[in-house]
Amino acid sequence: MKFVSFLNRQYKERLGIVSGLNIFDLQESAQSQHITVPSTMREFLENSETNLELARKTEKGLRDNEADNKPAEVDQMLSPIPHPTSCRDAYAFRQHVATMRRNRGVEMIPEFDQFPVFYFTNHNAIIGEGDLVVHNDHMHKLDFELEAAIVIGKSGRNVATKDADSYIFGYAIMNDFSSRFLQMEEMKLNLGPAKGKDFATAVGPWIVTPDELESYRIDSAEGVRYGLEMTAKHNGRLISQGNMKSIDWTFAEIIERVSYGVEILPGDVIGSGTVGTGCYAELNGTAAIKAKDSSESFTPTWLENGDTIELEIEGLGCLKNTIVKTDAPYSILDNKKN
Repeated sequence: MKFVSFLNRQYKERLGIVSGLNIFDLQESAQSQHITVPSTMREFLENSETNLELARKTEKGLRDNEADNKPAEVDQMLSPIPHPTSCRDAYAFRQHVATMRRNRGVEMIPEFDQFPVFYFTNHNAIIGEGDLVVHNDHMHKLDFELEAAIVIGKSGRNVATKDADSYIFGYAIMNDFSSRFLQMEEMKLNLGPAKGKDFATAVGPWIVTPDELESYRIDSAEGVRYGLEMTAKHNGRLISQGNMKSIDWTFAEIIERVSYGVEILPGDVIGSGTVGTGCYAELNGTAAIKAKDSSESFTPTWLENGDTIELEIEGLGCLKNTIVKTDAPYSILDNKKN
């Protein structure tokens, strides 16, 4: 199934399902079939296994009688999980990590191959498709990151890799927007990323349940992988290509690490980290090395005001955002002491 969240014409947050080319309000469609389900994704995930079965019955009823059902009146699309309980982002694609380190002139570290790592980002700054409003300081080397994400569907602690895939409610596209100038400054202090990351993370356009991806599934002792093509387009121009199956740390392995000694909760979001070639920080660094070797000039590319960035993952849809700069009341860059 494909789940979305949206604001209706009364500006109320609603949970929807995608059936054919239409979006239907799940609760309203269920009520017409004498089925009771919650109205928002956060509530839905509190009892995801039971609610998913009810949603499947509702979807079947819609398909059987689609001509008699009215699509939802959508005022604004939201992230399919507008209020996650937390948001972590991992570092799971070796190609990206190795290339980024090479471009900085440092060796690959053996720890990458020993355990998966992640950081917490701002779960209150999750957005969906549409405009991304950023302040002046964010525009210094504004970057995208092409990632997949999972949404946790049930609670657990100390979840073993062999069991972890059953905790995944669904998959979505993630764009971990990054202000690289802010990020590079603050990480010199060996802490973060913080202000370079916490202004926006896009997740969407919908959450896809694992059964929808069975034809792409690749089983292994380390957990499930999916052979899904991943691309990024900047103002319509293809700039990045990868595949989700190239992930070196599976989501199952990441869940095992994440859940060690702590509770994971329904509604937690976990990103994969950037696929190889999946951000301008990597692409610019590689291009700069090639230009230097050939004695050519090079001008790095970043996201600018008015630009669009489209991330597409096979089976998961297309997540499109437009950069909109707004003036801030002050600058954290200008307010530095000394």
